[in-house]
Amino acid sequence: MKKVLTIAGSDPSGGAGIQADLKTMTCHKIYGMSVITALTAQNTTGVYGVSEVPPEFVEAQLDAVFTDIYPDAVKIGMVSNKEIISVIADKLIEYKAKKIVLDPVMVATSGSKLCKDDSIEMLINKLMPLATVITPNIQEAEVLCGFEIENKEDMEKAAIKIAEKYSGYILIKGGHLVTGSDDLLYMDGDCIWYEQERINNMNSHGTGCTLSSAIACNLAEGHDVKTSILNAKNYITGALKANFSIGKGRGPLNHCWNL
Repeated sequence: MKKVLTIAGSDPSGGAGIQADLKTMTCHKIYGMSVITALTAQNTTGVYGVSEVPPEFVEAQLDAVFTDIYPDAVKIGMVSNKEIISVIADKLIEYKAKKIVLDPVMVATSGSKLCKDDSIEMLINKLMPLATVITPNIQEAEVLCGFEIENKEDMEKAAIKIAEKYSGYILIKGGHLVTGSDDLLYMDGDCIWYEQERINNMNSHGTGCTLSSAIACNLAEGHDVKTSILNAKNYITGALKANFSIGKGRGPLNHCWNL
């Protein structure tokens, strides 16, 4: 059995964060492990509080995992301050971690801010260079590139701009576009578009967490980046089309649709 580690925050309502990651890994027949970076008080209606884990305890969790059950891939989600980001980057280098998927979580689906301003520079300069692929949504890509993204042409321009500071694969998710929901994969000047029908389902809480975890699972199984993203998107599509409805707000997708 392949092993994947998620480094992310906790969602007590089970729709996003490490809970979504571990569900996704289980549904891919992957052995899932987690290092918690923050506790959140959130549900389908919003984020009501964030309590960060001390950096030294994040470090202790990483040591415990890597010295015992070495992961075949790593997914990184919510990292809310620069000290935690620094610890994670140092440990990934120390243990020579490979196949790293970075979901630069800065804004929740509900619009709530999840990342401190002073941590963005540290994420870009120290953590992003270690990633095999990064998976920003439109809002996060705007933070990384420095301008607004309104259409597919803007997405391509944003990818080129982000590539000035990052040499890995860039997957900009188009789900927040008004004109469509296609995703762009950019690498070394090549643009690959993943065409995606817009699924009429407001319950999409945790979609970004789930997609990045699914990509990590596929990378762990030995698939290349392009195939891993295609497989992960097919999984997400099925989870959204299941039309799962739970909670009073924007609910999660059905991670277990394929079981």
